[in-house]
Amino acid sequence: MDFDLIVRGGTLPDGRIADIGIIGETIAAIEPELNAGAGTAIDAHGNLISPPFVDPHFHMDATLSLGIPRINVSGTLLEGISLWGELKPLLTHEAVRDRALAYCDWAVSMGLLAIRSHVDVCDTRLLAVEALLDVKKTVAPYIDLQLVAFPQDGFYRSPTARDNTIRALDMGVDIVGGIPHFERTVADGTRSVTELCEIAAERGLMVDLHCDETDDPLSRHIEQLAYETQRLGLQGRVAGSHLTSMHSMDNYYVSKLLPLIAEAGVSAIPNPLINIMLQGRHDTFPKRRGLTRVKEMLAHGIRVGWGQDCVLDPWYSLGTADMLDVAFMGLHVAQMSSPVDMARCFDMVTSVNAAIMGLDHLGLAVGKRASLVVLDAGDPVEALRLRPERLCVIARGKVVAERARQETRLSVAGRPATVNRRHRPSQNSIAQIDRS
Repeated sequence: MDFDLIVRGGTLPDGRIADIGIIGETIAAIEPELNAGAGTAIDAHGNLISPPFVDPHFHMDATLSLGIPRINVSGTLLEGISLWGELKPLLTHEAVRDRALAYCDWAVSMGLLAIRSHVDVCDTRLLAVEALLDVKKTVAPYIDLQLVAFPQDGFYRSPTARDNTIRALDMGVDIVGGIPHFERTVADGTRSVTELCEIAAERGLMVDLHCDETDDPLSRHIEQLAYETQRLGLQGRVAGSHLTSMHSMDNYYVSKLLPLIAEAGVSAIPNPLINIMLQGRHDTFPKRRGLTRVKEMLAHGIRVGWGQDCVLDPWYSLGTADMLDVAFMGLHVAQMSSPVDMARCFDMVTSVNAAIMGLDHLGLAVGKRASLVVLDAGDPVEALRLRPERLCVIARGKVVAERARQETRLSVAGRPATVNRRHRPSQNSIAQIDRS
């Protein structure tokens, strides 16, 4: 069999060394050695071959808008929401589209080939919805872009949000979103969870709610979300994003809550860069960092993936579209320091996030879509340590980004002429990395 493209000699995340043969948009073979020809061959010897990076939580309508019309001085979530309210009247279709496309260029260069973006529907023009639907069509050949109808100002709190959410879904937005903790009362937040889940069930859609993004331990809408998921048979189709209030909750209550989330099959999407930046702003010391209980969720069998959330927007002044930055921060704050935990963090920004988004076509297996990344690293843990160059990015069987390895020249007597920061770990440490 001849192939359109072969990636030769790369190291897979599980440690196997293999050639990957691609025909059209599909992985046709993964073997220790493919004795076949190919229209294009990529030498990946000594480098990690990864599934594409996946971001299950982002705000593409706001990205790259930092400084318009001003900077978030307090650094708080609430000022960010207020600032976004000032920015919305200034938005144009072209500006939203162009910033989003620029971000997608960054994403491709970093091997980020699937993104779920919440889009604010509280502007009755639905200008951002239209712009991102255009972007979705434009990037379809290389990025899976899912859109969430997100009533940023509250499904009930904003007088037009409910109708606008329905309109956005009718226009082709993929997923039902919400923000129950931002409603005016706890009761309204609870009602919003119920109605939003009912809308999703009626339409056969997924649900992804900003849930309990607060330091208030009494913000417990995740409990209602888990209940509605089971009541309506939405298991496997629902995610709770942020869940930062769980950082502050009573341990006894959490001991009841985690099994409920697990039984309902609700996924969790913490966003470590933004969660630790925005939460705990009203604390003195000790100061809470706000990241939800990631290790405890994983211990209960809850599916947890890391999200990016924001890049250069009213809430966050940094970011590069690098999901390894996200996982690197997450493993530190969640104290996931063992080799097994660190390898799991790599999975959380690749295969786990793909599963949360329902992207069964992604992965390093025969028959899956031929989208993958060649990284200047030897294994997943080294990739997290270095956040290395993406030497080659392949989307749907086509090379969409390439970069040469960058080595530093040294002029130090008695030392090598060049240096990089790759390091071969001992066999003992490699043996400890077992995802089974």
